[in-house]
Amino acid sequence: LSAFTEGEPGEDRQPFEPPPFWDALDQTFKATSQEATKLSLAFSRPPLPSAEDCQKLSEDVQNAILAVATVYYSLPKGQGTTLRKMVRDAITGVVEGMIQLTETILNTPLQSLCQEQLITTGGVWEACEQATNLPRDNQAAVVSALAACLAVVKDALEEMEHALVEGQDPYSDIMEDEELGFRGNRDTYWSEADWKLLGPCMGLLKASKACLKKVLGVVKAHGKADSLEKIAQLDDLADIANEISPSVDELALSMYPPMNQLAVRLNAAKLASVLKKVLEITKISHVCPPSEEGWVQFLTGAVSHNMDKIKNFTQGEL
Repeated sequence: LSAFTEGEPGEDRQPFEPPPFWDALDQTFKATSQEATKLSLAFSRPPLPSAEDCQKLSEDVQNAILAVATVYYSLPKGQGTTLRKMVRDAITGVVEGMIQLTETILNTPLQSLCQEQLITTGGVWEACEQATNLPRDNQAAVVSALAACLAVVKDALEEMEHALVEGQDPYSDIMEDEELGFRGNRDTYWSEADWKLLGPCMGLLKASKACLKKVLGVVKAHGKADSLEKIAQLDDLADIANEISPSVDELALSMYPPMNQLAVRLNAAKLASVLKKVLEITKISHVCPPSEEGWVQFLTGAVSHNMDKIKNFTQGEL
């Protein structure tokens, strides 16, 4: 398993041909799924397979996994780090599923096909099926990565908007508890100064969503994976965009009462820095023709405007 999580494909020995690579990878995943089925059926009812049959089953499973790994290691680095990580993660999921299935069989008395064995076998099937639906180039991989980031940021923003709608008591759905104390405690309320600070903080969260939505749009519309330079630019975008979601979470968590305004300021500054970096990288990449530069400039201004407000409101905290 560590070979997939730590290893890297070797140097390119010949020109990479995508169709044969994906066909070969799909075939190895299908073969692995079939081996999982054979293994599970062999141990689904008495009598136990013979030692010879067990040896054959074990070798077939091992060969199927090695075949997947062999194909993976023919995927060159130049095809994109985002794409390769998704392929590697998919393979890791299949291997982990097979390990789980094997452990379940070893730890379950051989009487009949148990529920846990059915579930773990299904887990391998699902992992193999998902693996056959991987993005086929780095542009598609980065689109998938950005969409996942956007979904997480949307959820965080909606949670925060819901808390604000709840008004002065964002914990109104939590029952009184000896450890938490009574909801009437002032620590569960925003002060007047907090409410002022919440405005530009929400502005930054909304800018994060808008930024990811726009970047996703231009990568879909203009992204290309037909040269090493363009593939690398897409990877740069995915890498920095991945920092948006955790930065959004940190800011959102610090916004809940009792609010530490200095912590809010620091978290806001970190998020603003990440957003500006995303916008800078977008602007100089091939996904941003002149027709797209307007929204990049607008969002850069929006980030700066909200960050300036946050600085003004928290000046006394420094």
